[in-house]
Amino acid sequence: MNLTVEQIAEEALALPSEARALLADRLAESLDPLEDGYAHELWVNEALRRRNDVRSGSVQTIPGDEALSRIRRMFP
Repeated sequence: MNLTVEQIAEEALALPSEARALLADRLAESLDPLEDGYAHELWVNEALRRRNDVRSGSVQTIPGDEALSRIRRMFP
């Protein structure tokens, strides 16, 4: 059975969130290791920058529930 990428994505999105996370990890691991290393480095730098912004007080955090509520209002 040959499935299209769209069909595979639709099936994957129907999985429970834990299974989707595992699938995302497995797909990410299958990418070119050289590109993955560079992407990982970029994400680490971004995470450190954001952490430092929070610690310095230059950004204000909000609870996760409030953030999700705001996003849901933006994309009804």
